[in-house]
Amino acid sequence: MKRIRVLIAKPGLDGHDRGALVIAQALRDAGMEVIYTGLRQSPEKIVRAAVQEDVDVIGLSSLSGAHNTLFPAVMEALKKADASDIPVIGGGVIPQEDIIHLESIGVARIFTPGTPTKAVAAYIQQLAGGSSDSAPPKRIEHIGIAVHSIEETASFYAAAFQLSAAHVEEIPSQKVRAAFIDCGSVYLELIEPTDDSSPVAAFLKKRGPGLHHIAFEVSDLKKRITALKENGFPMIDEAPRSGGRGHSIAFMHPKASGGTLIELMEEGADDGHVRETE
Repeated sequence: MKRIRVLIAKPGLDGHDRGALVIAQALRDAGMEVIYTGLRQSPEKIVRAAVQEDVDVIGLSSLSGAHNTLFPAVMEALKKADASDIPVIGGGVIPQEDIIHLESIGVARIFTPGTPTKAVAAYIQQLAGGSSDSAPPKRIEHIGIAVHSIEETASFYAAAFQLSAAHVEEIPSQKVRAAFIDCGSVYLELIEPTDDSSPVAAFLKKRGPGLHHIAFEVSDLKKRITALKENGFPMIDEAPRSGGRGHSIAFMHPKASGGTLIELMEEGADDGHVRETE
């Protein structure tokens, strides 16, 4: 099997390459061949090296603040060299607004400090192999709200927004009662503890009522859990389990996402309470 070849480059006058060296070693540990061009490389030299080395991916690292100039210059140099088929990723201290811009002009992905190196390696493997395993979730399926009383909270949404619960059920495995309010493109899930030992009861005691979790719908939950674990993201659930409305669910640990509890869910085969999706 052909090993993935990655060119790591530091464009411009940036004189710090510790991050680039860490990534280069992580990619080598993942079984890839890495060519590191060193500091202070021009976009033209980077592209020339990428073409000569026949690499599968170019990784750009920038801490100088000149990413909005240098990264597009590399993309343009690739175009002039008729090598636009080589995907480019980037990394560094880059504001979210600039990430949006750079990805809009063709940079495949920008990784910021704190991203697990395993996640970078996994993305490159998927990018070079043309895999669809990195596809985004289908949608936000619901937003979970911890409440002391479903009835009291549901009455607010009914009075203020004319929204009513489409489905209510008890979920014994989680020691909660849940009501799903259909908001058109997403549900609000009101979750009320049925036992003092419920994690939701502990949440209410510590934080009070409010946002509890965000749930993303995925197409293959088991495969998604495996990929997240391999990429270094901590999981609360390391295998799918039964959730509300006949769905399979799994929770990521909040420390993976900066404090927000993320639920992953795969729609059950027999669920009469779920809207049909396109």
